[in-house]
Amino acid sequence: MATLFLTGATGYIGGSIAAGLVAGGQRVRGLVRSAAGAARLEGLGIEPVLGTLDDAVLLEREARAADGVVNAASADHAGAVQALISGLEGSGKPLLHTSGSSVVGDDVRGMRRSEAVFDDEGMPLVVNPMKQARRELDLSVLAAAARGVRSVVVCPSLIYGSGRGPSRDSVQVPFLAANARRVGRVQIVGAGLNVWSNVHIDDVVALYLLALAAAPAGAFYFAENGEASFAEIGAALAQRLGLGSVEALDPQEAAARWGESKAWFTLGSNSRVRGRRARRELGWAPRHASVLDWIAEEMPPDTGESAPS
Repeated sequence: MATLFLTGATGYIGGSIAAGLVAGGQRVRGLVRSAAGAARLEGLGIEPVLGTLDDAVLLEREARAADGVVNAASADHAGAVQALISGLEGSGKPLLHTSGSSVVGDDVRGMRRSEAVFDDEGMPLVVNPMKQARRELDLSVLAAAARGVRSVVVCPSLIYGSGRGPSRDSVQVPFLAANARRVGRVQIVGAGLNVWSNVHIDDVVALYLLALAAAPAGAFYFAENGEASFAEIGAALAQRLGLGSVEALDPQEAAARWGESKAWFTLGSNSRVRGRRARRELGWAPRHASVLDWIAEEMPPDTGESAPS
């Protein structure tokens, strides 16, 4: 039985991956910050490791002892990533780092659909200066292949579906649903013409399991299967929640309410990508194709109550 060390074990992505690993008979040690979180992990068959991403010595030690590492806690914590790489250096063991396709997000503030579509077969990425640090961190993970680490970056697009671990809700759709309940109407940034690729959480987990088993060192994978504009997502939410029309927020007002990063990148940018490499290289075959169908037919009625604010 392999032992995997996983950060973000109580989160939406990390918890779902951990649940998938446990279901597959793997031993999982999960980083957790509190005793309450540790108890939740134990209830799911995950061995808790008390600590934080700032505990470099702990992370390096856990990485060195594990058969592989999944970093799903933060796409931007450089210190944690470097500690994990140090622990795995020269071992040939896998390190899967979770990025996010907002790395190619543009600054259209909901007002324009972009025709730019990026793939993971070596196509140059256009990275906004606000996301350059994330891209540099992704590249440092890929460069760890030269240090004897089977390093891989998985870059999901908009993720939807109910999580399989301690956290049920993702970020974008649940945030909009929760906000709609608070104000009595669905609100989007600008006209919502911006388009994001999307992917179901179960398909994300399937990709991680395949990558742990067989991804070559230095691989970069976009995770996507379908796309939708935020106007379409907003309309689907309004229908599902019975709230009528969708309100187009002025982008400056959205930034004042939600912060510039969330308003202009998480919700207001275009992020259109194609995950060709995982399909070709790993045989990844995602089964879910429409966030709009999920909202209409499967989204739990209380989606967003536990989503990040």
